[in-house]
Amino acid sequence: MDFKTATDRLSAAKITADDIAEACGVVRNSIARARLEPSSPAYRSPPSNWRPALASLARERIEELRRFVQEIESER
Repeated sequence: MDFKTATDRLSAAKITADDIAEACGVVRNSIARARLEPSSPAYRSPPSNWRPALASLARERIEELRRFVQEIESER
């Protein structure tokens, strides 16, 4: 694996608002509004399943990063 490929893979590990929306079964705008300050008129409550959805996304990323570590370390 070359440097560019390795850094691209590492950079791609981030979780986006679109990822969160998909995991929660809502549209991206719902996530954006839930991230606003509660005092904002546009604020909406987060999806009821946000905790398990985010935990699942984090577990997926952990596994992706573990595979990346194994792959890059095996090329030494």
